[in-house]
Amino acid sequence: MAVLTRPHRNIAIFVPHLGCPWQCIYCNQHLISAAQAPAPQEVKQHIAQALTTIDPGYDVEIAFFGGNFTTIEMDLQESYLQAAYPFVQSGQVRGVRLSTRPDAIDADILRRLRGYGVVCIELGVQSLDQEVLKRAARGYTPAAVERSAALIKEWGFELGLQLMIGLPGDTAAKAMATTEAAIRLRPDMVRIYPTLVIEDTELARQYRAGRYRPLELTAAVELCHAMWQRFQLEGIPVIRMGLHSSEELNHGSVVAGPWHPAFGELVQQFGFHQRARELLNEYCASPQHADKLTLLVHPRDLSRLIGYRRENITRLEREFALRLSVKGEDGRPPGSIAICADRSK
Repeated sequence: MAVLTRPHRNIAIFVPHLGCPWQCIYCNQHLISAAQAPAPQEVKQHIAQALTTIDPGYDVEIAFFGGNFTTIEMDLQESYLQAAYPFVQSGQVRGVRLSTRPDAIDADILRRLRGYGVVCIELGVQSLDQEVLKRAARGYTPAAVERSAALIKEWGFELGLQLMIGLPGDTAAKAMATTEAAIRLRPDMVRIYPTLVIEDTELARQYRAGRYRPLELTAAVELCHAMWQRFQLEGIPVIRMGLHSSEELNHGSVVAGPWHPAFGELVQQFGFHQRARELLNEYCASPQHADKLTLLVHPRDLSRLIGYRRENITRLEREFALRLSVKGEDGRPPGSIAICADRSK
């Protein structure tokens, strides 16, 4: 498996729910599939155009997202791969990544994908709890996930896992147990999505009948952060938290649930608030502490520490009876926070 040392960019090709054999309770395939799947020639044109906009310093991958790629009708699947492969052969892109179901992987499939320059396979796992998978109508067991993940790693592909929180039957404890089980699979990256209630789904019917209660936004943020922390401790990057914003999600298709167009940023802001709070607790335990402080972070972390509408700073000032300012320092490690006391009169 190659190790990426340069900035990464995906050229995304959306093949919305082509080949999906199941109707999971949270999925409205007609809504999500509103955009027509591209023709293979359009895929080739899209890749060529995208490459003209990407700096040569990036590692580039062609990414087939939005459906279960390995269950697409074989001729069309082959046509998509054939459209992408010349860009791999020419060295213009590092390889191809795709997403699929855990029960749609076997040695023959992996052999064919490897021949077309596929380097990463993301599995839509959602949960590793048997009851949660059953109630979501996913159609496979945790054992199927484990088998597929092991096979993907054995064949030398990078492994991505896509997890969901807040499905029917899920709890914070089960989500953390899924996190631990996912860690044992040694993925190369993880995505975490909160469950949303989408119009015209079985989950929407359960919600309206009072049989399903979605996570509140605050609870979803805190749980996602706890999972992110565990993956971080194991050196496993979480490359996405929350769904991508889209026209469908922004204009009425979400009936209920913790939808926010910048969900991942909320998770990061929560984490910075927690770290700053712990640091201030330690600092204020000293009898010599000042009441005017500057918090120092890497410049790119400024908004995450400050929070939406300065919410983090306002809460910290109120809790610790302090006057706080925030400053970016280029030499400070990303993710770290330091305190500088202002003792001027």
